[in-house]
Amino acid sequence: MVRESPLTPVPGLPAAIGIILLGLAAFAGIVAGASAGSDPLVIACAIAVVLIVFLLKGLVTVEPNQGAVVTLFGRYVGTVREPGLGWINPFTSRRFVSVRVRNSETNKLKVNDSRSNPIEIAAIVVWRVVDTAEAVFEVDSYEHYVSIQAEAAVRSLAQAYPYDANHEGETTLAGHTGEISAALQKAVEDRLSKAGVQVIEARISHLAYAPEIAAAMLQRQQAGAVVAARRIIVEGAVGMVDHALELLSARSIVNLDDERRAAMVSNLLVVLCSDRAATPVVNTGTLYS
Repeated sequence: MVRESPLTPVPGLPAAIGIILLGLAAFAGIVAGASAGSDPLVIACAIAVVLIVFLLKGLVTVEPNQGAVVTLFGRYVGTVREPGLGWINPFTSRRFVSVRVRNSETNKLKVNDSRSNPIEIAAIVVWRVVDTAEAVFEVDSYEHYVSIQAEAAVRSLAQAYPYDANHEGETTLAGHTGEISAALQKAVEDRLSKAGVQVIEARISHLAYAPEIAAAMLQRQQAGAVVAARRIIVEGAVGMVDHALELLSARSIVNLDDERRAAMVSNLLVVLCSDRAATPVVNTGTLYS
């Protein structure tokens, strides 16, 4: 693998001033040769001007958070990272690579989760180039490579976890954002390690059931919420009935046989567990009629 190596250019401003002075001297020589009728001098100065113009090609300007990947006749020479104006061999070729932090958002992908339920998922990946040589020479187009591999990592992640949990303690896409983001970041890092790219953050930006099952899954979630709420209501009602019977027995307010106790428990549970307000019937007769 091609690894990045630093390349220190010649300070650009002194080099530019020296080239300009040489150009002025060559131009003056052309004028002097033409005035004196010296053709050899004019030809020599003209050739010098061409060479001086070629030397100007060696000037390179690097912006902050940018690297210039330099090659000489197809061989990697080094990367200029120092911002400013510099001068390098004019025979070299340069390719500028930004090392700024970038955001890439995947398309909304339709995949199956670990339970084969179709879902829609998308992610945002925050990344930057840390090795310009790897980014340029190890992959064809590192930006396209990041996009494709991020989508592949998202697909793999979605197929490894369920959308929501069927039992307590299960890691899900919807309920465990931190764990899923960490797993996604590691998956993307593993795929981009050969491209000289560092993944700073990866997180899910869109997550939903596919339209064809969204309504059914919403009903399932609502049913689960109703069952959970009813379970809490029943547990509370049973506790209240038990407490009421204990108080009645402890204070000797009334002694109930098993049949009347069962009827009382049934009535209390109906009143406490009903989703509507109960309409009591006042008994104006005896205790048992």
